[in-house]
Amino acid sequence: MGCVFSMPEDRSAAERAPSTRETSFIEKMKKTGRNIVVFYGSQTGTGEEFANRLSKDAQRYGMKGMAADPEEYDMSELSRLAEIDNSLAIFCMATYGEGDPTDNAQDFYDWLQETDAELDGVNYTVFALGNKTYEHYNAMGAYVDKRLEELGAKRVFDLGMGDDDGNLEEDFVTWREQFWPAMCEHFGVEASGEDSSVRQYELKEHNDINMNKVYTGELGRLKSFETQKPPFDAKNPFLAPVTVNRKLNKAGDRHLMHLEVDITGSKIRYESGDHVAVYPTNDTAIVNKLGQILGVDLDSVISLNNLDEESNKKHPFPCPTTYRTALTHYLDIIHPPRTNVLYELAQYATDPKDQENMRKMASSAPEGKALYQSFVLEDNRNILAILEDLPSLRPPIDHLCELMPRLQARYYSIASSSKVHPNSIHICAVLVEYTTKTGRLTKGVATTWLKNKLVADNGHKSTVPMYIRKSQFRLPFKASNPVIMVGPGTGIAPFMGFIQERGWLKEQGKEVGETVLYCGCRHKNEDYLYQEELEEAEKTGVITKLNVAFSRDQEQKVYVQHLLRTNKEDLWRQIHTDNAHIYICGDARNMARDVQTAFYEIAEELGGMTRTQATDYIKKLMTKGRYSQDVWS
Repeated sequence: MGCVFSMPEDRSAAERAPSTRETSFIEKMKKTGRNIVVFYGSQTGTGEEFANRLSKDAQRYGMKGMAADPEEYDMSELSRLAEIDNSLAIFCMATYGEGDPTDNAQDFYDWLQETDAELDGVNYTVFALGNKTYEHYNAMGAYVDKRLEELGAKRVFDLGMGDDDGNLEEDFVTWREQFWPAMCEHFGVEASGEDSSVRQYELKEHNDINMNKVYTGELGRLKSFETQKPPFDAKNPFLAPVTVNRKLNKAGDRHLMHLEVDITGSKIRYESGDHVAVYPTNDTAIVNKLGQILGVDLDSVISLNNLDEESNKKHPFPCPTTYRTALTHYLDIIHPPRTNVLYELAQYATDPKDQENMRKMASSAPEGKALYQSFVLEDNRNILAILEDLPSLRPPIDHLCELMPRLQARYYSIASSSKVHPNSIHICAVLVEYTTKTGRLTKGVATTWLKNKLVADNGHKSTVPMYIRKSQFRLPFKASNPVIMVGPGTGIAPFMGFIQERGWLKEQGKEVGETVLYCGCRHKNEDYLYQEELEEAEKTGVITKLNVAFSRDQEQKVYVQHLLRTNKEDLWRQIHTDNAHIYICGDARNMARDVQTAFYEIAEELGGMTRTQATDYIKKLMTKGRYSQDVWS
């Protein structure tokens, strides 16, 4: 997978209430008779999805819930929650990057750290979303859970831990199934029968609308792609023309690519190590097939309007728009659907067996979970595959669009330095493509879309909607500090920027410390990325030492961590004596862990430490900002 990162939530201007909106969630709850508020810290939309599901659940128990973005409300009012009878705050908190809060929960996190508010009488519970392959698994959820208790709030149900490396959906369903009965007991209420499938939005069809008022893929302001105005951000991306799109590997069955986009005149600034976020679009063939199978005219102009007048979210995506635009630009139709989507769509299956199986997959019964695991996750069925394999299931397209999650931006590490390329951003990515167990060819949304961004398309320039997300992945403040960079495969991306920058600093006559690179690929003559550039940089002394692991060019596989052990004396001197900064980029699941272990072993052996001391030593480097990771799974 290319350097892809999880993504900030986006609500278009049309979806946000006017600026006079209520910033007091307490007043809003009182005014609308709600007693449950579900806050979400969400980067890819999942936390927000879970929060919506929990707030919808509340009505089964004669309660009324609302999902809330902590960024939109004054969180210091939490202490006033006790003014509402039988009230409860639920927190669905995702952890981002190196144990950080998501962008929309940053202010709330800062407030929690500084406040001495007294939260007596406030009932709460937390469900955390994270990924076990990361160092700081669910750090944000765990912190909120612990901190609220310290401030005097009452935990009414145990912290839930969701692991996206395993099955996040199953973790959530299991937690939720135990949570609600506990709530009933706590509040002395009873569930009212079955889950009622209640629509959240109503369909409005526009027959004679002026097409200038219809969204065609913009994320914020209508026509923002036609008249571009800075500043550019998640809600207002810049359409950057593609100036280079070339295949990096000479052979092999993969497609590794290098793209350059032009940001001239955009006032966009970036630093080496930042991420570029791009908004991809879905494959038109899949969109057309969905329209065909559901028998709809994809070019009908529609709006989905929230039935809850009080909600800050007026539409699930920018409206009015066409089904075609929604399925192409706004909805994620490629990821296997979550269980609540199957549950809600089940009512439209005319075959009772299909209906039963779809409902079963959303339950917490072991056979239901196993069915969801095999039929949806292992077979990797997206919504189109499910419709193809269940011919009795033909839901109305508007309900389908209501339930699909939002298509998110994708993050790539920037492979250039703004000192050398102030008006250009370089991206390095690998095309994601594989055949599923059901024999379907599945292609990664963003990488397929990027691969097809030809420099000139029918005389038009191809453009990519993008913005910059700042990162903590930074070269040392002092150029004289040595840097050790470890980035196999497309993990090389940010280091191309680092190397360009160190070269530029050298040219400025600055004293530049040792610059050591550990990278890797499968075969030297197939997929040695940026071979010419790297060898040239070594020749001119910009790279002090270039270490490349060709994993499959010999019988025993050789990886970057093996090369680290080979150079252990040098490495230990650089780290322990010369104040080197270490950078790791690439796969979190195996590589980052194995590399970290290699550093522990070097500290043990050459620093004469026990494993515990060595672990502490490396952890201290992390806290000091001398061991940075930019990893994905």
